[in-house]
Amino acid sequence: MRAAVFHEPGTPLAIENVDDPAPAEGQVVIAVKRCGICGTDLHATQEHDGLLLPGTVMGHEFAGEIVEVGANCPSDWKPGRKVTGMPSLSCGRCLPCRTGKPMQCESNIIVGLQQSGGFAEYMALDTHNSLLLPDSVDWVEGALIEPLAVGLHAVNMSADIRGKRVLILGAGPVGLAVSFWCRFMGAYHITVTEPEAIRRESALQFGADIGLASGAPEALLPEVEKAAGGMPDVIFECVGVPGMISEAIAYSRHGGEIIVVGFCARPDTFVPAAAMMKELSVRFVVAYDKADFDMIAGLLAMDKLDVTHMCTGTVGFKDFSQAFEGLRTPNAHCKIMLDPGIT
Repeated sequence: MRAAVFHEPGTPLAIENVDDPAPAEGQVVIAVKRCGICGTDLHATQEHDGLLLPGTVMGHEFAGEIVEVGANCPSDWKPGRKVTGMPSLSCGRCLPCRTGKPMQCESNIIVGLQQSGGFAEYMALDTHNSLLLPDSVDWVEGALIEPLAVGLHAVNMSADIRGKRVLILGAGPVGLAVSFWCRFMGAYHITVTEPEAIRRESALQFGADIGLASGAPEALLPEVEKAAGGMPDVIFECVGVPGMISEAIAYSRHGGEIIVVGFCARPDTFVPAAAMMKELSVRFVVAYDKADFDMIAGLLAMDKLDVTHMCTGTVGFKDFSQAFEGLRTPNAHCKIMLDPGIT
């Protein structure tokens, strides 16, 4: 089968022929219909830290059709069914797995980083970390469930977003998903800060009331307060680079809440006393639970969500490496997807 393979940092993904996957016990093989490019993919291939192994097929935002079923799979997992899932291969037996939290499983392997994923014609999935999609959910919607789940999980981890003034730092796909769910869940006012004008404009399509150019908090906070009618109650840090937690603290009101969503794997510093003097609640969140996937799939099936505009580009293998590398510089895209069927 064809696949986009990572070999070493700083080089484009190589389109190669690799072996087809075979389903282990409790697994199915799917024909990938769409797989989105994530910011995590870009960081992993540029700032290599050993987690992403050479020879790995990346891709963890996928939807596809079952083509082969392994032993001891549930009876309704049959060829032809639509599927998406969490990018996890886990034991399926421990308490985290049984409660839909495979990221906490001690034997969890991350699909698309440690195990080959969805930038390919076919991939293998654990059934206990995946879900069957209703026929009414199309391929683009199915592949958007994963990035949407990141935002939903973050918003659900806040104390209560209803009627709150929200500030979101960063308007990449994660920040846009957070903005979308803040609006859906009843936030009073949503401000997004982002250095790129194109992304600020995109934020307005995903629930934000105003998009402001990023800047020093002491200079920007008066504008945030004027737009929202007060200081933000909840701040979502969706950038994931050193210095952003400190910036979130500077924007916070006394007794406010900070949700750290941006995944930063580098050392960072902030002044604890600055957060203590404001008596802030700070919560770090990662990824999602299976319940987040179930909720989004259900809302899509009932036509309660309009999200297909998040996909701003679709390419086949021929143009995939170039599209992947193009996302490293300022661009107009929210989400580019691979369609293995495009010739």
